[in-house]
Amino acid sequence: MVFVMEGELDVGFITTANVLVSKQITKGEVFVFPRGLVHFQKNNGKVPAAVISAFNSQLPGTQSIPTTLFGASPTVPDDILAQTFQISTEDVQQIKSKFASAKKF
Repeated sequence: MVFVMEGELDVGFITTANVLVSKQITKGEVFVFPRGLVHFQKNNGKVPAAVISAFNSQLPGTQSIPTTLFGASPTVPDDILAQTFQISTEDVQQIKSKFASAKKF
């Protein structure tokens, strides 16, 4: 959940049926993300936004999808990522190279 104290955000999530649900929220508004769904929030204003966020657990955890897919160790096979994103394996390798430094220890 996010509560906007200042500024404005574009927020949204993708349902399990791959439907995007999105909205622009401004000062004083709240948006709730369903548990376990891929979601985003982006400052859409000309000034910094301030938000209060809440999670449904003491240890909610987060997972960066790009880092998870392209920086995993061992790596996700190039052909699987290429087919998933409908790009070439060369493009996958180029993207993976950008996440090489993001690997966990």
